Amino acid sequence: MVSGATSLSLVRDELFTTMEEAETCLEHFIVERDNASLLQQAVGNLQQVRGTLNLIELTGAELLAQEVLNQAADIPAGAGEERDAQLTALSNALHVLRRYLENLEAHRQEIPELLLPAINELRHSANQTPLPESFFYTVRLDSERPAGVPANLDAPVRAEAIRRMRHLFQTGLLAYIREADHQTGLKQMARALTRLDGLFRNLPQGRLYWVAAAAAEAHGDAQLIPRRSRKALFAKVERELKAVLNEQHEPPKTLLKELLYLVALADTQGPLAVQVREAFGLMPLPFTDHMLEEEYQRLVGPGKAVLQSLSSAIREELNSLKDMLDLVERGTFDKDSLGTLHSLLAKLSKTLGMVGLNSAGAALNAQLSVVAGWTNEQVPQSQELHKMADALLYVEGVVADFERGERRETRAAAQPGNEADSFAQHQLNEARIVVLDEAQGGLALAKRAITAYLESAGDRVHLANVPFSLHALRGGLWFLGKERAAALVGACADYIQHAMYESPQMPSEQMLETLADALSSLEYYLEGGADVPENGQPNVLDLASESVRALGMTLEA
Repeated sequence: MVSGATSLSLVRDELFTTMEEAETCLEHFIVERDNASLLQQAVGNLQQVRGTLNLIELTGAELLAQEVLNQAADIPAGAGEERDAQLTALSNALHVLRRYLENLEAHRQEIPELLLPAINELRHSANQTPLPESFFYTVRLDSERPAGVPANLDAPVRAEAIRRMRHLFQTGLLAYIREADHQTGLKQMARALTRLDGLFRNLPQGRLYWVAAAAAEAHGDAQLIPRRSRKALFAKVERELKAVLNEQHEPPKTLLKELLYLVALADTQGPLAVQVREAFGLMPLPFTDHMLEEEYQRLVGPGKAVLQSLSSAIREELNSLKDMLDLVERGTFDKDSLGTLHSLLAKLSKTLGMVGLNSAGAALNAQLSVVAGWTNEQVPQSQELHKMADALLYVEGVVADFERGERRETRAAAQPGNEADSFAQHQLNEARIVVLDEAQGGLALAKRAITAYLESAGDRVHLANVPFSLHALRGGLWFLGKERAAALVGACADYIQHAMYESPQMPSEQMLETLADALSSLEYYLEGGADVPENGQPNVLDLASESVRALGMTLEA
């Protein structure tokens, strides 16, 4: 079964429509709080949204939808000001959910951790316990650590050492919480925990102090954000120090998991962090702390419609710049028009910087001195005009990415003067999108032709163009470097050519169903942007390969 981000496109229109209806009902209810029917309709829509997300197995999105549903169902008709914070959190959560699904549709990468801030904001508004950062993280907690020999100290000396280390940890924790010098605070915490680990080596307490010391070390080395949840986490470690003299006391496993998550998130090379990662088999996460922060800020920012309106306005100014540059190249310009060009260039550069398109703004800003020279009676040189054109084309590509909601780091920032290379890469990406769209269209046409072939009891005229279309699709996939998918499409084309179009008899119903399975798997693959790995973990191409082999076709090596 294909699920998750790949299946989102199958339910996208209905899901977004239902979410929009829920948002509208909730907005109206905030104004008309005695209208119980608005709230009931919103709850009904939210139940449908949650069910749809459960069906396509988007775990993080489903959890947020469930929290929204729970909170909405808890609000009574006629709710007063005491529910304002809860209603605000509901509206914000629905906005974040919509933006998350829009990004998921564009990038096909599930990062449920992005939704935790919105989930916890909802839970906070209802006075519920927040979910931990490691909620979506899994790790085995029973891994063995390297054996060692604890420090052999007399009881009084041991007690005094524990007291001093606890005080050192508390001092560091205070500096960390106040953020006056949290890096120094983290170092003090790591030092205290390392000493405590030495005192309690091979005991349950030592295990906690060892992992906590690695977490503090990694936190500082990676410069993780000192979030409130992390301050609370190390405060829990401090409370565990109170039970340090009880050698039978074993710290809660949830605390250990949270600390291990920080080590994995930081992915640093400090000696303690390396030891802990090796002992617990921690793998690097597909995101960093700062990436999560940036992406969440994008989620709570303007939606896709707003971005498209903003990019449309930028495009109009960009087109004006291109028209003026064309006049300059033709030689039909005067000093006033060059001054207007300089002003428009400066204005658009600032606009691009304000919306976060810094590399595009820098590309235009680098041209200001050149245009300023033109306004001082210097004749524009052809090389300068070409550089300006390259800069405008680069900006146009960046704006196109912005309009589609692309992440800022998907396009490498161009150095001023090298915009042509970046634009060429953009053109290649645009060609890739066109090829994938054409491939999906080709598969859809093939499936319709096969349906017509079946409905006409085997009239082969419906299949006349199918093999040719599929082989053209195969060539497009080869162009994208998707050799395995191309070979599968080619095998399907050969089967249709030899077993259906050239054969006087229709294949059996079982063989036709197998062919349909192969084509459907390839369709899912293309809908996912052809970004799933072609080798390694099982995926839809494995399903297509099994179907092709069942058809009796061999794949080219």
